[in-house]
Amino acid sequence: MSEYELSRTMPALPEHVFDQASNVGQLDSWLPQELHVRAEELPAVTVHEDRTGEDAPALFRAERDQMRLEWGTRETGGYAGWLQVAGIGSGASEVTVHLSFFEEQHDPGEKAVNAELDRSLERLAEQVRLRVDDGGSG
Repeated sequence: MSEYELSRTMPALPEHVFDQASNVGQLDSWLPQELHVRAEELPAVTVHEDRTGEDAPALFRAERDQMRLEWGTRETGGYAGWLQVAGIGSGASEVTVHLSFFEEQHDPGEKAVNAELDRSLERLAEQVRLRVDDGGSG
């Protein structure tokens, strides 16, 4: 099993960050670009991976009262992850993403995972910035 975690500070209220991160219809705007999530009857979703061309049944849960997202594969148990948003004062938030790969064939390796986590958090920060700059609509 391999585990990875990365955090980033964002200049926005935790509610704004969580609302953007948890919007199933906009997950493609910040997830790694080769992953596409299609909502079914939540918490059930399907994740399409461009690299393999495969669809995988997965779960996606958003717990607003805890400012936490959780996800993972439904049938294979290959991976799971969570995203936690925490207010750090002065209208800023810290966002932490954690990934666990339970099967070696699902783990792309430390360098690749850390790069994707960094890019995803950067893209999420940009989406939050656009939403906040747009007066909270979106």
